[in-house]
Amino acid sequence: PDGGLYIETVPKHGYRFAAAVTQTSDVGQVESQGSPESGTKASTPASVFSPFENDIDSPRTARVETSVGDAVISQGRRSTGSRRKLLSTRALLAIGSVLVVATAALLLIVLKPGSNQVRIRPRQLAILPFRNLKPDKETDFLGFSLADATITRLSDIGSIVVRPSSFVEKYRSKEVDPKHAAADLNVDTLLTGTYLREGSTFRLTIQLIDVKTDKILLVLPIEARYDRLATVQDQVTQSIVDKLQLKLTYAEVQQLGQKGTENAAAYDYFLHGIDLYSRDEFLPAYPMLEKAVEADPNFALAWAHLGRAYNAVASFNLRGRNYHVKAQAAYEQALSLNPDLSEVSIYMANLFTDTNRVDHAVPLLRKLLASHPKLAEAHWELGYAYRQAGMLAESIEECSKAREIDPTVKINSSAFNSYLYTGQYEKFLGSLPLGEPSPFIVFYRGFANYYLQNMQQAALDFDRAYEIEPQLYTRIGKAFSYAIKNERRTGLEILGDVDREIQQRGVGDAEGAYKIAQAYAVLGDTQSALRVLARSVDQGFFCYDYIRSDPLLEKIRGEAEYGRILEVARTRHDSFARDFF
Repeated sequence: PDGGLYIETVPKHGYRFAAAVTQTSDVGQVESQGSPESGTKASTPASVFSPFENDIDSPRTARVETSVGDAVISQGRRSTGSRRKLLSTRALLAIGSVLVVATAALLLIVLKPGSNQVRIRPRQLAILPFRNLKPDKETDFLGFSLADATITRLSDIGSIVVRPSSFVEKYRSKEVDPKHAAADLNVDTLLTGTYLREGSTFRLTIQLIDVKTDKILLVLPIEARYDRLATVQDQVTQSIVDKLQLKLTYAEVQQLGQKGTENAAAYDYFLHGIDLYSRDEFLPAYPMLEKAVEADPNFALAWAHLGRAYNAVASFNLRGRNYHVKAQAAYEQALSLNPDLSEVSIYMANLFTDTNRVDHAVPLLRKLLASHPKLAEAHWELGYAYRQAGMLAESIEECSKAREIDPTVKINSSAFNSYLYTGQYEKFLGSLPLGEPSPFIVFYRGFANYYLQNMQQAALDFDRAYEIEPQLYTRIGKAFSYAIKNERRTGLEILGDVDREIQQRGVGDAEGAYKIAQAYAVLGDTQSALRVLARSVDQGFFCYDYIRSDPLLEKIRGEAEYGRILEVARTRHDSFARDFF
C-alpha cells in the first residue's frame, strides 16, 4: 500500500526479494547431500531466483530444474507409463527439497549473526548547472534553475541519490572536467548540458555520463519554443529515468506525471526566483516567485519556493515575523494544490522548528518518512527538530542516516550541531565541508575552533565569515572575534545591534538567540546573557544537557536566574521526550 517493493525483476536473471529482512531467531546449519540416483548438485545460492518449468506429463524425456544464482539443480526422468505418477511425485518432492535448501542457505547468508545485509548501492547522480553557449544576463539564470528543476523532480525517487542543487552551484557557468567533478561530488553518474536561446527557440543538449566506465550513456538534443520551456524539463527528467532504468513505485510514477505549470510567464518568473535564491539573494528572489504565483495561482511548486524565500528573508535578513506568517500561508497553499509535494512538508517542518513549534514539526516529518524512508533532507530536518528539544543521541542518529543516504545533504546550509553539543568537537569539524563554503559554515568552523581553544584560528574564521556576508550568525561570530582580541566594548556593541534588531522585528531562530547569550556570557555581560538565554529557551531551544554543561556559559552558571532557566529547559525537554519517545 505504501508503494514499497517486495519483489524486483532483475533483467535477464530472474527475481529478487527486495523487502527489508529482520532476524528473529538464529538459523541452524543446513546441509544438503545430493543423491547419485537423482544427480542433484548442491551449491551456495545467490539472491536471485529464476522461474522453473515442470513438463512432467510430456511423453519425451524432460528435465525439471530451478536456477539459484549460478547453481542449477536438475533431475532427469524416463516417461514410462507405469512410473509416470511415481516420478511426478519424486520430481515435485525434489523441487520442494531444492527450494527448502536454497531458502535455508540464503537465510544463512543474509541472516548470519554479525553479518551485514547485502545492499545494492543506488546510482549517485549529480546534475551540473547547464552552460550557456551565448552568455548574457537575460538568459544566464536558466543554467542553474533548469538543472535545479530537474534535481527537484528526481529527488523523491528512492532508486537513485541526486546531489542537491546547493552542492553543484559552484559549477555555475564553468566548463568542467567530468572526472574531477564526479570525484569532488562523490558520484558515479553525471549529467551535463549546454543551451542556447535564439529568439523564440530554446535548444538544449544533455549528456549522461557513467563516470566509472567513461561511457556516454546518452546524448540528447532538445529543441522547443521558449514559451514551452517547462516541457524541456519534463523531457530531461524522463530521459534520465528511462536511460538508467530506474525502478519507480506507483507513488513515484504519479508524482513524476504531475505537471508544474503550462503558463510560460509563471515558469519564467519561477526559474528567475530559483536562481536568485540559490545565490542567497533572498530579497529579490521572493518578488519573482510572487509574480510566478500571480501568473499561475495553481503552480504548487512555486508556492513552496515562495514560502522558503519568505522564511529566509525573516530568518537571515531579519525582516520581521510577518514573513514567517506569509511563509506558512504559502506552504499551506502549496499543499492544498498538491499534498504529495515532499519538499513542502520539509520546508514547513523547518519553519515549525524555527518558530517554537517543534511538536508540530516531528509528526509532520515522521509521516513523510513513513512513505519516503530514503528522503535524506527529511531525516536531516527531523534530526534538527530533535536537537532543539535536547534529544541529542536521536538527533545524531537521524542526521547520520541523512548523510548515509546523501553525504552532501544540507552540507553548506546547515551543520551537524549535535556533535558540537555533545563535546565531539573534532568530529564536528570533520563533518564540515572543505574549501570556501557559505559564511554560515565558516562561522561554525570558527565556533568549533573556539571550543577547542584554537583562538587564533577561531578569530580568523569569524572575521572571514563576517567579511563574506554580515548576517545573523556571522555578526555573532564577529562579537566572539572581538572577545578573543580583548576588545570587549566593540564586541558588545555589535552584539547589542543584533539583539535589538531581533527584538524589534520579532524574528530570529531560538538556536541563534542561544548563541547571542553565549557571546554575552563570554564578553562578561551577565544580565544580557541571562535575558537572552531565557528568551532562547522560551522560543524553542530547550536542549537541556547542552545548556547544563556548556562551557561558554560558565560565567553565569552560579546565578540564581540561570538555575530557573535551566529548570524550564528541563521541564520542556522531559515533556517532549514523554510525548515522542
